Amino acid sequence: MATWFVTATGTDIGKTVVTTTLCRALSQQGLLVRALKPLISGYAPEDMADSDSGQILASLGEAPSDSAIASITPWRFTAPLSPDMAAAREGREIDFDALVDFCASGEEDVLLIEGVGGAMVPLTDRETVLDWILAVGAPALVVAGSYLGTISHTLTTVAAMRTRGAVVAAVVISESVESPVPVDETVETLQRFLGTVPVYSMARADAPRASDELVAHLTKQAIGG
Repeated sequence: MATWFVTATGTDIGKTVVTTTLCRALSQQGLLVRALKPLISGYAPEDMADSDSGQILASLGEAPSDSAIASITPWRFTAPLSPDMAAAREGREIDFDALVDFCASGEEDVLLIEGVGGAMVPLTDRETVLDWILAVGAPALVVAGSYLGTISHTLTTVAAMRTRGAVVAAVVISESVESPVPVDETVETLQRFLGTVPVYSMARADAPRASDELVAHLTKQAIGG
């Protein structure tokens, strides 16, 4: 089995688009897929179907409900802020050890763990998402956009992760609404600087589709190839 932690260069980049698209694509390869969104801020119960957690459930063929949302997202906060700030608004704290334990793998072929915000977003007074990735011990899929400035943001994120010893399994460019150049050019430039880290693209249209190369790469890893 294989576990990947889906993180990003920032917020609203496309983590959930990538996570849900991969849930569908890998399931179509005959793999048993489980996905978690352990932590969410800006959550409104009345909009659960449109929330990141609701979309993840739908991608796995599950209807969103209070219990279903809680099963994949036990830490839910109302304020659309970094988790440490959102928790503080409610007089709560995030138990980092419990958060890590919640991400344990099971009987599935593939476990996708979607983080929150970017790789350096604070979770507690001491820990960031990067600390979470390291504690889980899973390789990361880093989601980036194709907007102006993304090359610097992506290289900076990957460099920070590598400095701490995180394994970056791949970078996935989730096409931004506005792209100054064709996405393929962004992929080529990042690939030149990232070397052995593969870079893939994902069109962000009405029906996002993961590249065949990305799906094949992850499927091979999941079956031990």
